[in-house]
Amino acid sequence: MAIEYALPGRIALITGAAQGIGWETARLLHGRGCSVALADIDSEGAERAADALGDRALAIAADVTDAEAMSAAVDEVVDRFGGLEVVVANAGVAPPMRPMSVVDPEAFERTVEIDLLGVWRTVHPALPQVIERCGHVVVVASVYAFVNGVLATPYAVAKAGVEQLGRALRAELSIHGASAGVAYFGFIDTRMVRDSFEDPVTRRLEDVFPPALLRRLPPAAAGAAIVEGIERRAPRIVRPRWWRAWSALRGIVNPLLDARFDRDERMREAVREGERLGRAERTETTRSR
Repeated sequence: MAIEYALPGRIALITGAAQGIGWETARLLHGRGCSVALADIDSEGAERAADALGDRALAIAADVTDAEAMSAAVDEVVDRFGGLEVVVANAGVAPPMRPMSVVDPEAFERTVEIDLLGVWRTVHPALPQVIERCGHVVVVASVYAFVNGVLATPYAVAKAGVEQLGRALRAELSIHGASAGVAYFGFIDTRMVRDSFEDPVTRRLEDVFPPALLRRLPPAAAGAAIVEGIERRAPRIVRPRWWRAWSALRGIVNPLLDARFDRDERMREAVREGERLGRAERTETTRSR
């Protein structure tokens, strides 16, 4: 692998860094010689993660839905380490899979707030530093950026937005000698994904999608892919790698998948189950108020 961007001595900020993909990315960057700031809404988790790394690690309690907090996080990194060159906007959530007709509006909007606007709030205050130091930004999207988001609309909407943000950002940063890339992951074996697959609606989808589409990779594989992508200043990071073909052929494959979903009885049953559960959840929420 040709390394265009050597990592030793760089300074990186990673959100959602207390566990999962964020933690693995921070761990590997630290191992490459970077100073790392681990930002997470879970302040105790961020502290534990930073303590595990030792020197050159800083824990930051920050909520990506709070623009002032993210601006302060960037300032804290600069004050502690003297600058900021690498940003990995990783923090995200995924609500239960439900049809839009019954989805909790607050859950929908909170997902977009965290998964899309949280990326914007992470990246924007860091850009002056990234530009000045010819750095690199990674925004974490998903294969849901280009795969039909049936029953996962808020997540898919947010990740499609993240893809557009990252692609445009790369073009805009190029005049400064800086760069950006978009990470597209399939199913990574994080707590968020494990929780999602416990949901009965998600389990029904396992009968619809080919097993290869649902194969989970460990978080360390995703973290390693991000680090490799930073070193190459890669415009795209895709894992599992075979999703690259789907992305490249999305204009052909997606209409075929959409047509299949329209008539697949197993998908129809999953939607019906989602509607049933969604209505029950809304009734329960109303009663508890």
